[in-house]
Amino acid sequence: MSRMFGHHPWTVGELVTGVDRGGVRLPDIQRPFVWPNAKVRDLVDSMYRGYPVGELMFWANRDTTHTKTIGDDSKTQDASYQVVDGQQRLTSLYAVVKGLQVWREDYSRESIALAFNPLSDRFEVPTPIVKKSVEWIPDIKTVFEDPINARYNYLTQLRTDGSRTVDANVERRVEIAITRLSQLLGYEFQVVQVKDEVDREVVADIFVRINSEGVNLSSADFILTWLSVFWEEGRSQLETWARNSRFTPAEVTNILNEPTTWTSNNPYMAFHPGQILRVVIAVGLNRARLSDAYNALRGRDPRTRAIHPDRRDAELKKLQQGQALVLNPLHWDEFLKVLERAGFRNKSMITSTSTILYSYALWLIGRKRFHVPVDELREVMACWFFMSQITGRYTSSPETRMQEELNRLDGLPETAAEFTKVLNAQIDAAVPADWWTVTLPDALDTSSVKSPAWVAYVAALNILDADVLLATSKVKDWINPNRTTVKGIEKHHLFPKEYLKKHLGLRSVRKINQVANYALVEWSDNISISDDAPTNYWPTEVARKNIDDTRRRRQEGWHALPDGWTSLNYDEFLHQRRCLIAHVTHQAWRRLADPNYEPDLIRPDADTDGDINPLLLPSLEHLVTTGWLPPGTILEPVDDSSTTTAEVTEDGYIQVGDHTCETVDIAAREANADVESGWEYWQALLDGDEEPVLLADLRIRAGHAGTNAA
Repeated sequence: MSRMFGHHPWTVGELVTGVDRGGVRLPDIQRPFVWPNAKVRDLVDSMYRGYPVGELMFWANRDTTHTKTIGDDSKTQDASYQVVDGQQRLTSLYAVVKGLQVWREDYSRESIALAFNPLSDRFEVPTPIVKKSVEWIPDIKTVFEDPINARYNYLTQLRTDGSRTVDANVERRVEIAITRLSQLLGYEFQVVQVKDEVDREVVADIFVRINSEGVNLSSADFILTWLSVFWEEGRSQLETWARNSRFTPAEVTNILNEPTTWTSNNPYMAFHPGQILRVVIAVGLNRARLSDAYNALRGRDPRTRAIHPDRRDAELKKLQQGQALVLNPLHWDEFLKVLERAGFRNKSMITSTSTILYSYALWLIGRKRFHVPVDELREVMACWFFMSQITGRYTSSPETRMQEELNRLDGLPETAAEFTKVLNAQIDAAVPADWWTVTLPDALDTSSVKSPAWVAYVAALNILDADVLLATSKVKDWINPNRTTVKGIEKHHLFPKEYLKKHLGLRSVRKINQVANYALVEWSDNISISDDAPTNYWPTEVARKNIDDTRRRRQEGWHALPDGWTSLNYDEFLHQRRCLIAHVTHQAWRRLADPNYEPDLIRPDADTDGDINPLLLPSLEHLVTTGWLPPGTILEPVDDSSTTTAEVTEDGYIQVGDHTCETVDIAAREANADVESGWEYWQALLDGDEEPVLLADLRIRAGHAGTNAA
C-alpha cells in the first residue's frame, strides 16, 4: 500500500505567509480557539529557547468547499493545504505575529498580544503594569514587523528612565535578544502532509484519533467532526444557533455587521453546539446516547464493524429532518412558554440544563410525531418540566434516562392521547402523593439555594402569583428576566444570622443558612429587619407595612410561615417550615396540573384518628438534634444480602463509605439500593431496643411524641 503522508519542514514565516495568503486554510472539523493567552506565551517562550513544540499535520487538498480561513477572508491564494492537527499552535503564531483577533469559545473577539523583556528574556501576557514599564516591549508584533526600528524604539524608551544607565553592554544585550526574537520567523516545524488523494472520511478519522490522544474529546465532538465531512452546513447551523443563544438580534447585527431579526437568545441557558446537537439526535435519530448515534451516523454495522454508505445516508437524512425541527424559531419560542408556564423565569432557577434540552426534545416529538395540539402540549410539558426539575430527573445518567423516555414512546400509535398518557404515567410515578409529604421535606433539609427543592418552591410562588413577603409586589415580577434593577428581592433569614450566633450560640453555617430559614423580601426590608429577634422585628414590620389581615394571612400561607413561628424553637421552626414549603409547592403543582384548582394554603392539622399527619413527620436532622437518632448510630440495610453500613454524624448527615449524604434517600442511593424511600431501607439498633428499628418507624414514633408533647 502506498504511503498516504510525508514529512516536510515549514518555517514560522512560511506558515504565517501561507495562512495570510490563504494557501493554508482551516477545515471546519476544527474547534474555536481555546488556548488561554498564557499558553500562547509558553509556546513562544519554548520556541525562543529552542525547545521542540510538536508537529503539525496538513492535508494537501485544494478543495475549498469544506474550509474556513484563519483571520479574515481576504485571501489571494487558492487553498493548497488544510490543517488537520495543530490549529491552536498555528492560530497562536499567526495571531501573535500579525495581531489577529480570534474567536473565543464564548464567541467574543480578542486580540492576542505578548510582551517581551529583552533584559531578562521573559515573555508575559501584558498587564497595565507591564505596559507602563520601560523594560517591556508591550507587543512583540512590532519586532516581527521591523526588528531594527523595534530595537531603536526600545533603547529610546529605556533612556527616558533617568535612574538607568544605557551603556554599550545594555545595548548589546538588547540587540541580541531582539534579533533572537525576530529570528523566530525562521523556526522550523516538522509538518506531516497527508496526500491529496486521501478520502475526506479518512482525514476526519485521523483528526479524531490524533486529538483523542491529547484532548479528551466527547461523543459530541466526534459527531460534529463527522458533520464537517458530510454535512458542513448542518454543523454551521448548530454553531450559529449556539453563538446566537448568547446575543440579542441587535447584538448579532452589530458583531457581524449583518441584519439579524431573530436569535435563539433566551433567559435560561447559553448553548454550546454539542448541547443543541443532543436535541437534534434525540428528535431525528430517536437516540440519547451520543456514542450510539455516532456509530449509526457512520453507517457502522454493530456486529461486523463494517461501514455501509447506504446506512450512513439514511441516518444523515433523518438527522437533517430532526435538525430542521429543532432549529425552527417557532418551535423554540413556543417551547420557552413551557418553562414560563412551569414557574421558571430565569437562568438562576435552572439546576439542570439537561432538563431543558431533553424537555425540548420531548416537546418536539409530541408536537410533530404525535400531533399534540400546542395548548394541550404546553400544559403537559409544563408539568413534565416541573417534575423533572424538582426530582433531578436528568442530573444522574441523563443519557440513560432520556433513552428510557424515547423507548417508551417508540412504536406507539402516533396520537396525542398516547403521548400524554405515557408522560402523565411517568409524572405520577415520579411524584406520588407521599412524595410531597415525605421525600420533599427531606430534600429541603439543605443550605443550597440551588437545590431543586428550593428552586421548585420559588417556581411554585410564581405559579401561585404570590406576593413578595410584606410587600404588594409579585415574586414573578421581581425575577422577570427582562427587568433590570439595582436591587431586587433578597433571601432574608427569618431567624437572622447574627441573632442565631449571638443568642443561640449557633456556629454551623449550614444550620444557619438552611433554605427553610429563607424568605423572599424586598431588599429595603432586609436592611431594616437587620439582626433583631423574630419576636421583635416581625410585629414591627407588619405594623409598619400596614398590610391588612387578609393579605397578611395569605402571604404567610404563600411563604410557609408556621402559626406562632416567631416563638418556636429554631429546630422546630425549620422542621415545620420544611413541611409547609413542601405543602405550598404541592398546591402549586396541583394548580399547574389543573388551572381550575383552588390552592389550599391553610396549615394542615393532625389527623383526628390518632395517626400522625405525614406533614408532621420529623426530618433526619430533627431526629439527630432531639436525640432520637444519636450521632455515631450505626445504620444497616433491611436487606440481609447487603453488607453496606452507614453512620449518623454529629452534623445530622449519614456517612456511607467516603461519602457524606444529606438525606436518607441519598444515603440509600449511595449504597446502590433500588428503593423508593431510604426511610424504608435503613434500620438502627438503639439503646433500649432488642431489635433494630426501621427509620420509618422511628420517625413515626418521634412524630407521635412531638404531637403528644404539643
